[in-house]
Amino acid sequence: QMRADDPSLMKIEPPKLTLMERTYLPQIFTGLGITAKHMLGVAQGNALTMQYPEEQHVPSPNYRGVHRLNKDELGRVKCVACMLCATACPVHCIDIIAATAPETWTDREKYCESFVIDELRCIYCGMCEEACPVEAIELTGLYDLTGLTREQMIFDKTKLLSVYDLTKDAEPMRSGNPPSQSTGPLPAQPPAP
Repeated sequence: QMRADDPSLMKIEPPKLTLMERTYLPQIFTGLGITAKHMLGVAQGNALTMQYPEEQHVPSPNYRGVHRLNKDELGRVKCVACMLCATACPVHCIDIIAATAPETWTDREKYCESFVIDELRCIYCGMCEEACPVEAIELTGLYDLTGLTREQMIFDKTKLLSVYDLTKDAEPMRSGNPPSQSTGPLPAQPPAP
């Protein structure tokens, strides 16, 4: 225990403010200077503001947006229900129910009967994507995720597969997309439930 009269204890006094510093005028003028610099930049055509939704933002290649479940060459979900993504998730927003794969599926023992992600709880860290050994889950470039209720923001297997169908041409899987029949621009928003 250290006592208040201990000689090794150093008492630090707060710095004394000058008269000008006590009026906070230097700080006010510094803030006004920054504002004036931004206003001058806008007047010169260097606008910082994007007129969304008229102007669509193009995210960087490493942007992590809405999740999707990838499909294999046969159109089946690639997930093998190993639970690694749910285990790696720091906020526990992924719930998977595994089922035994049909005997005709010789490449796996299990598949995900149910796959649910709570997009409101997710922090979009990408740990699920990193943990997946079969590249079944990926984060896309979709950023304008909206919903009127909490239930609409809980993405089940069907909704996650529909995000794959919407984004597969614009954002191919890292291991390559299975052949597709349709091509088109990337839609702005996943389908409503």
